[in-house]
Amino acid sequence: MQLKAASDQAVARPRGPASSHQAMRQLPIRWRILSLAALNALVVFVFATAVWDGTRILTDARNELQQTRDSERLLARVEGDAVRLQGLIHRYFTQPNADLLKEITRLRETVLTTLKVHAAADPMLKVEAEPLRQATDRFVAGFSDLRNVQSAISTAYESQVLKAVHEMAGLYAIMENGTREQSSLIWPSLSKSRESFSTTLVLTNALYLTQRRNIAEEILKNLDAIEATIPVMLDLADNDLQRGALGALAYRIVSWRLGVANLTEHFTTRSQLLREEIDGNQQMIARTIDKLSDEMRNRERVAYNRFENALSNMYLRIAIASVLTLFIAVLIGLAIARSIVGPLRSLMTAMHAIVAGHYGQTVRDTDARDEIGEMARAVEVFRENAIAKRQAEIELKSAKENAESALRELQETQRSLIEAEKLAALGGLVAGVAHEVNNPVGISLTVASSFARRCDQFSTEVRDGAVRKSRLDEFISGSQEAAKQLVANLNRAADLIQAFKQVAVDRSHAERRVFELGEATEQIVASLLPALKRSAISFSVDIGEEITMDSYPGPYGQVLTNLALNALAHAFPDRRAGSMRLAIRRDGPNHVQIEFADDGIGMNEETQRRAFEPFFTTRRSHGGTGLGLHIVFNIVTRRLGGRLRLDSALGRGTTLWIRLPLTAPREEPAEPPQIATLTLVPPI
Repeated sequence: MQLKAASDQAVARPRGPASSHQAMRQLPIRWRILSLAALNALVVFVFATAVWDGTRILTDARNELQQTRDSERLLARVEGDAVRLQGLIHRYFTQPNADLLKEITRLRETVLTTLKVHAAADPMLKVEAEPLRQATDRFVAGFSDLRNVQSAISTAYESQVLKAVHEMAGLYAIMENGTREQSSLIWPSLSKSRESFSTTLVLTNALYLTQRRNIAEEILKNLDAIEATIPVMLDLADNDLQRGALGALAYRIVSWRLGVANLTEHFTTRSQLLREEIDGNQQMIARTIDKLSDEMRNRERVAYNRFENALSNMYLRIAIASVLTLFIAVLIGLAIARSIVGPLRSLMTAMHAIVAGHYGQTVRDTDARDEIGEMARAVEVFRENAIAKRQAEIELKSAKENAESALRELQETQRSLIEAEKLAALGGLVAGVAHEVNNPVGISLTVASSFARRCDQFSTEVRDGAVRKSRLDEFISGSQEAAKQLVANLNRAADLIQAFKQVAVDRSHAERRVFELGEATEQIVASLLPALKRSAISFSVDIGEEITMDSYPGPYGQVLTNLALNALAHAFPDRRAGSMRLAIRRDGPNHVQIEFADDGIGMNEETQRRAFEPFFTTRRSHGGTGLGLHIVFNIVTRRLGGRLRLDSALGRGTTLWIRLPLTAPREEPAEPPQIATLTLVPPI
């Protein structure tokens, strides 16, 4: 009581003025942690904002850079297609064929589509690509003009030149056929004219293929030479047929000369178109593309610099935001940690002192409003309870001294059980004894100590002369109730101790003799009938033949009795109806098998696994001790030298097989088998 008063004075002493630390203590810890979480969320928001803004700028710069590179690739594609189209056009007018024309047409449409669709959709080329598109239109239009000129060349060549050539060849044939003799005077001139015709024809074909101006001049000279031989051949003609052919020949020479002139003019026009409309516009396209490429490269360089600057600025902003937010977070975190760690350390010191028995240690922060204050108040209550507990221990010590006689008997019983464990090696028995006996003895001690205090109080009242009849009646009633509880619990302890002694019955208490198994079994069952008559359980016995054993009929009877009573208590709860069956058969020349079965509620896997453990029971609240099957196990495996096997399932009852030798062993095994091995025993 003096310690508690000292602590009250310590708690009540005045505090200094509130500081910022104490002001933070006014907030619950969860709010402080939430504020730190809110700060972290703010940090994340700042980071996210900086990253988002930088990402937006980087995205714009990257998109511009990507757009510039796409525009450059588009220009490179247009330039490559234009150069290829130029080469195909030149090839077409030197080696015309349908496949080449088809390729030129496809490539022309590709270039126009690229400029009109893709370049027009490109935001960077939408304005700058207009000169390029115009040059390309002129380039394509020049190809159409060239095709027209080429068509005119083909027309002039076929209608004026080739037609005149074919007709002249026919006229020469007429004149040659009209000459009667090789010695005719016209024949030398005719041969010379025919030779000039052949030479001119070859030159004309060369002109059509090469378009060389000097070849055209040679053709005209040869045509003049042919035309000059016509008057001579007219004078030397042998007949009118030759003279008519020579007249027509002169007309065809004029047509040939006109065709050559037209071809020369068309060739000049075609060369000019190739030079100006094709090559010139292609060069303009190349210059325009080079100019646009330079602009794209400048834009790319600007976009790249913008991208680098944006990246550097984003890094700088993130670094600044990181340092600032980290600094603020560290400051606030340290303040919050100081407001939690310091009081917790003080509280831990107080707890250690109380645990060590120094109950005068002051518990601080009991007036704080946070969770640590609640803990401090709880520790203060614990300190007060510890003081009260120490006082109660002092009182309990006196009560224990009054119960020494009962404890002495219990200690003697415990020593007997320990000695029995050395003989039977019953694993876990000591823990079970302590658990089972502790409850009634503990209750008895509590009742005894309470009764002792009441006696002291009543004795004081008697000395003071303040005892009334109502108080005397109350004391007598309480004493009788305490006596009843003491007798009941001590009887319970005595019953438990007696049951424990049955776990390892000394073999000197049971006689060995030769007996007939069926007769002994019927006597045992007859002793069980009074207990079975009070229930709705039927018991049937099936003994196949007369079996003589050299064993212990007393322990054997205890096994059957425990099995029957255990089934009656556990297999048929709430007085439910059912049946039990006992069957005995010889098993080979030296053994007998006993089958005990019931159709009760059965066991689950956990209950089966622990069925033979000492003090394990499913009906402890109904008075079960958990020793019945354990006693059966010990007697069968040690005294009778047999084996057991258990089989059960919920709702299907329980069957237990016991295999015993007809001649029991002379000596019990030094160590009992482990209970856990029961689940490993093969079927009998």
